[in-house]
Amino acid sequence: MSDMGFMSARLRRGDMTAVEKLWQMSWSLIFLLCCIFAFGFAMLLSAANGNLNPWAGPQLARFVVGLGMLAAVAIIDVRLLLRYAYVFYAIVFVLLVVVEVRGFVGGGAQRWIDLGVFQLQPSELMKPAIVLALARYFHGVGMEEIGQPTTLLLPILMILAPVALIIPQPDLGTALLIIVGSGILLFMAGVRIWKFLLLGGLGLAASPVAWGMLHDYQKDRIRTLLDPERDPLGTGYHILQSKIALGSGGLFGKGFMAGTQSHLNFLPERQTDFIFTMLAEEFGMVGGLVLLSLYIVLLIYGYAIAFRCRHQFGRLVAMGITTGFFLYFFINIAMVMGLIPVVGVTLPFISYGGTSLLTLMLCVGLLMNIHVHRDVHMGVRGGFNDF
Repeated sequence: MSDMGFMSARLRRGDMTAVEKLWQMSWSLIFLLCCIFAFGFAMLLSAANGNLNPWAGPQLARFVVGLGMLAAVAIIDVRLLLRYAYVFYAIVFVLLVVVEVRGFVGGGAQRWIDLGVFQLQPSELMKPAIVLALARYFHGVGMEEIGQPTTLLLPILMILAPVALIIPQPDLGTALLIIVGSGILLFMAGVRIWKFLLLGGLGLAASPVAWGMLHDYQKDRIRTLLDPERDPLGTGYHILQSKIALGSGGLFGKGFMAGTQSHLNFLPERQTDFIFTMLAEEFGMVGGLVLLSLYIVLLIYGYAIAFRCRHQFGRLVAMGITTGFFLYFFINIAMVMGLIPVVGVTLPFISYGGTSLLTLMLCVGLLMNIHVHRDVHMGVRGGFNDF
C-alpha cells in the first residue's frame, strides 16, 4: 500500500496522532479567522481612543486562548463528540437553570454566572450545544423515520426547553437565534417544509398572545422599527444615531479613530452591538464590504466542510455551526441598519465579549474537527463501530 493509501486508511479509521491531526487542520481558515478578528481588534482600539484597555487588550488575550481551545477541540476524536453530545447539552442546560436560580444581574438582565475569574453566559454555550445534540439525534434517524411526527417530539423539546429559560433572562435575541438556527438544522436533516409552514401558521395565530407576553421595552423596539422618529430621544435614539453614523461614513469613511458619531459618544454600545456602525463610519462602505466579503468566505469554508464530510453527524454539525455564523452577522448588520428590531445580537469575532468570543472559537474548533475527521467511519446509531 502506498503512503497516500495508508494515510487515507488511517483517516477513515480515525487513529491519527494529535500531531497528524494538527497538520490536517485548514490553516487557511485560521488565517481567515485572524483577518476577521483584526477588524474587531482595530475597532475596539478605536472605541477606546487607541488604548488597549478596557476592550482591545482583554479581547486579544481571549482570542489567543481561543486559538488554543480551537486546536484542542479540532483534534478530539469526532466519535467522542458524537458519544457525549447529549452530556454537553445537559451540562449547559443545568447551567441555564443555575442562572435562573442564582445568576448574576447586570444591566437589568440575569444572564451570567459569576465564577470569580470571569462571568460565564450559558445561553451562548447553548448555541453549539443544541447543534451537537440535534446532529447526534438525527445521525441515528433514517429518512423514513423523520417523516413520522413522533420522531420530532424529542428535538422540539430539546429546542424549546432552553428557550423557555433564556427568554425570561431576558434575552430574546439569543432565544430567536436558537429557534431559527435549530429550525434550519431540522430542515437540513430532512424535515419536510410543510411542517415548518404549519408551525409558522400556528405561530401567526398565536402572535396576539405572544405580543401580550413581551416586555414593554421589547414592544417599543418593534414600534421603533416601524417609526424610528416617534421617540427620537428615547426608544428611537439608538437606531437614528446608527443610521446617521452609517450615512456619514460615505464611500471610504472618515478615517481610523476619526468617526464623530462614535467618538463624541452619540453612538451607543459602540464596542458591542453597534460596532459595525463605527466600522462603516471610519472605513466607509468599502470597509463594510470587505468585512462582509470575509464573512462570505467563512460561510463558503463552512459549507464546503459540510458537503465534503462523509458522515451525517459531521455534515449536520458543520451546517449548523455555519448557519449560526450567518445568522449572527446578518441579524447584527440588519439591526444596526434599522431593517429589524434591536435584539442585542453581537457581531461575530468583532464585538467585545468574553463568553461570546470563546463560544465562537469553540464553534470554529468544532468545524475544524469535522474537517479533520471528515472521512472517519461512524456507526449509524452513533456508536464507535464502522458502517
